[in-house]
Amino acid sequence: MLESFAAEDAIAHMRDITPDHLTRRQKAAVIVRLLLSQGVSPGLDKLTPAQQGTLARAMSGLGQIDRATLASIVTEFTDALDRLALTMPRGMHDVLEILDPYISAQARDGLKAEAEIGDGTDPWLRLAAMEPALLRPILDEESAEICAILLSKLSVAKAASLLSDLPPARAELIAHAVALTETVTPDTTLRIGEQLHAQIVAAPKRAFRTDPVTRVGAILNAVGSAARDAVLDGLDSRDADFAIRVRRAIFTFEHIPRRVSAADVPRIAAAMDGATFATALAAGLVKAPLSVEFLLENMSKRMAEQLRDQAESAGTPRDDVGEAAMASVVAAIRGLEENGEISLIIEDE
Repeated sequence: MLESFAAEDAIAHMRDITPDHLTRRQKAAVIVRLLLSQGVSPGLDKLTPAQQGTLARAMSGLGQIDRATLASIVTEFTDALDRLALTMPRGMHDVLEILDPYISAQARDGLKAEAEIGDGTDPWLRLAAMEPALLRPILDEESAEICAILLSKLSVAKAASLLSDLPPARAELIAHAVALTETVTPDTTLRIGEQLHAQIVAAPKRAFRTDPVTRVGAILNAVGSAARDAVLDGLDSRDADFAIRVRRAIFTFEHIPRRVSAADVPRIAAAMDGATFATALAAGLVKAPLSVEFLLENMSKRMAEQLRDQAESAGTPRDDVGEAAMASVVAAIRGLEENGEISLIIEDE
């Protein structure tokens, strides 16, 4: 008798704590809780942070749900699924995932910018996902305090990469500014993130991936030394400042001792065809002997002796052949750098 009374009391208590009327948001919270209890992922990671917070708050206020209410909610949910014929994407980001292979790059970029400006998610998440090249101008143009907040919100690896790319004095100033960010409020940080994101998104799209100095430098890397010197002389008379920056961007066989770390020479040798490497060294014995000695001194003794013998016995190659071989060495070094296998030394301005 007591056990029956206790059971009835428990049922009455359940009725008291189950809300009389559940909103659609609360019903969704019940379904999510049911799926999670069965080890099924409902895909919460696809919701925005704001939506995830709303769901969590709806779930926290429900307490216990009686069996009849749960059955009613499940029935309503499954009936809705039965009536569903097609699910359309809810936001522009989802639309772009579907349409990306079928629309032009110009339309995609425009729609992406539109979606990002109107998206309510955390701007710092979107900034953290951007390529370093998009974030780099901020470190040149904004105040040290803004830059310090930006670096503090990025991953350690990305922040370190951006900081190491700055001139030492600028990097030191921004690093010190990090110490001043402790009192910055979350609201201020959010507004700064929104402003920076809107600033980057609103920037006009560039026709070229690299700046003019880098493009001219890459072109001149691939031409012969006589033609390169002639172009640089002409640039000196037209735009001396531009010519200076192009000279810094140029990397040729002659620059190897100043720009390549000794520890990276074995990787460069391994990336080269043996005959081409020997031809480059043979040409370099006349045009860039310091580069040849630097390369030979920092590889295995056996390989160095073999390459030196080949270069000396072959004699000096024709100018066009020697230039092409030395350019191949430079191309191999650039390829290793682009793949992240080596890092070139940045010369002081």
